[in-house]
Amino acid sequence: MADLIHLTIDDKAVEVPAGTLVIEAARSVGIHIPAFCYYPGLSLQAACRMCLVEVEKAPKLQTSCTLPVSEGMVVRTSTPQVVEARKSMLEFLLTNHPLDCPVCDKGGECELQDMAFDYGAGTSRFHEEKVHTPEARFSPLIYYDAPRCILCYRCVRICREGLGVDALSIVNRGVVSEIAPNRGDHLECDECGMCIDICPVGALTSEAYRYHTRPWEMQHIGTVCAHCADGCKTTLGVRNGAIIRANNRDRTGVNGEFLCVKGRFAFDFNSHTERLQSPLMKVNGGLEPVSWARAIARVAAKFQETVARQGRFGVIGSNRTTNEENYYLQKFARRVLNTWNIDHHRTGDVPALMAAVGGRADAFASTVDLYTSRAVLVAASDLSQQHPFLAYQIRANWRHHQSHTYVVTRGPVREDDYATSILRAEKGEELAGIESLRDRLQAEPELVIIFGDAIQGDKVRALVSFGDALRIPVKYVCLLDYSNSRGAIDMGLAPEFEPGYVPASRTGLGLEEMLDEKDLDALWVVGANPLTRRRLASAGAFIVVQDLFLTGTAAQADVVLPALSAYEKTGTMTNVCGERQPLARGAVTMGAKSDLEIFGLLARAMGADLGPATPASVLAEIRREVPGYNGMPVTLAASLPRAGEVWSSEDTLFTSGTLGRYSKMLNSVTERSRRLYQP
Repeated sequence: MADLIHLTIDDKAVEVPAGTLVIEAARSVGIHIPAFCYYPGLSLQAACRMCLVEVEKAPKLQTSCTLPVSEGMVVRTSTPQVVEARKSMLEFLLTNHPLDCPVCDKGGECELQDMAFDYGAGTSRFHEEKVHTPEARFSPLIYYDAPRCILCYRCVRICREGLGVDALSIVNRGVVSEIAPNRGDHLECDECGMCIDICPVGALTSEAYRYHTRPWEMQHIGTVCAHCADGCKTTLGVRNGAIIRANNRDRTGVNGEFLCVKGRFAFDFNSHTERLQSPLMKVNGGLEPVSWARAIARVAAKFQETVARQGRFGVIGSNRTTNEENYYLQKFARRVLNTWNIDHHRTGDVPALMAAVGGRADAFASTVDLYTSRAVLVAASDLSQQHPFLAYQIRANWRHHQSHTYVVTRGPVREDDYATSILRAEKGEELAGIESLRDRLQAEPELVIIFGDAIQGDKVRALVSFGDALRIPVKYVCLLDYSNSRGAIDMGLAPEFEPGYVPASRTGLGLEEMLDEKDLDALWVVGANPLTRRRLASAGAFIVVQDLFLTGTAAQADVVLPALSAYEKTGTMTNVCGERQPLARGAVTMGAKSDLEIFGLLARAMGADLGPATPASVLAEIRREVPGYNGMPVTLAASLPRAGEVWSSEDTLFTSGTLGRYSKMLNSVTERSRRLYQP
């Protein structure tokens, strides 16, 4: 533990580790020192001078955001001299700042507004005409209003240091200084919007939110992002049942304040005009709207008839539905439909990793481990594009703790910029590259290995054997694509496993095998779209689809049931690192139902007793029955049964499967054409 330093702040005794800044020492005992430019985790700027404090025996006021504590230091944060200095700084900042608080999007959340109320002078000594600059649109998602900018450099630093993009900088000097984008008059970047949320004033604003509403007019709903598998918490601003914005300014959740472009802007798929709001049923060769009662009755009757004659079912689940829905679906398939033909699109070989580590709970890395581990190996993934939060954690680890990063990929990635070692390897040949790093990795005190879909099956076992041979603590992350890809396999959406990786009593068909099966009588597709890339071999199969949109698969169905999105229901999801997080209902789409509610309606119509179809009751059953969720470890035999096909969709920052295709925000940015492994 670092040496402790003792000091006094506003007559309070404070004890903090050596190296702590005075501003953080004060916050640790509940004393707030105002600041614009200071931001935890970013380099020190000392530009705004709002954090000035008196330090006993110092000849002048000191900036608390750059001053480390020292033994016996005496600090005063609110003396008349300090207050007067803050008033003067605010007077300077407001010299050219437009007084447009009633129309500014930051109104009610503006740090400058708050400090003006706390410290601002009632009148100004500056009577010159303010400098006016037209508003600029940096990208389809981001606007910049230069007169509002107070040049705190937060946006420049978060983009350069936090993301490694370097898309913003300062141009000009003096009173005409302003933020400028990296491509003339526009941005070429990750479009993450971190610069908007980190801005203390209304200089940078969002296309999705600007001029729509006020913070106090919205409900703020904390839930999980509906896109990639990193499991970032997002706080939805909801008004009249519609999502207006998304951020995570309270810094709760595994991701702190971080959100990528999908988490911050791509919620708009939820209100797309093509959302299904009524069940559809094939009538005279075409799909027509029908009532829920008629649609459920039709599906239940067909399923019952197929069960009675021992027909063959295929069930394809989703990696975006909740743990509760996935658990209930496999239970429905096995107990009611009497089929083990159940699977989903697998994007990573988690079962192989489970078997290889032999039930060791400490073998799986958390998102926090990526920030604290002394060394990280990234293999077979363009991490910054496919898993932006994990990449953010690793980059922050390097900046704050000087960790070592090793990269083994088939092309250039952003992690190359700070990697200790960079190796290029063709897809499927990554293990040879990893093996060549043995001596260097053995010298590390600990290691986290992150790997993509190119490493699966026997290669996962070989990777874990390699990690064991290093004789240092090694943890693993098997990368997956979508918001609940991990939960889908954990909950037993697989022909060879039941929930918790318990070997199935019978082995059914995998996803591709179901699509190839010519004698399939019924296919039930929940939140997936497999028939856009290939045809179903069984021409006479009865097809039921539950989804948000009339996808290519839904268009071929006999019955289509409109489902709610992750932003419209409660439940839990499990992220790529196995961390379980709650969903909360924010938006509302009239006419649609949650997948769990649909399962319950079908079970009731078929006379099946599967227990209450409510998130709370199903979660309670999961906590009782599922290894890994009930406190019991997951144990798998080293020799695994046949696994389903594993392949990543290789989505980028700007694509997200079906949801990405229905997001106007994602489709509006020029970077959408970006490909993986581009420098």
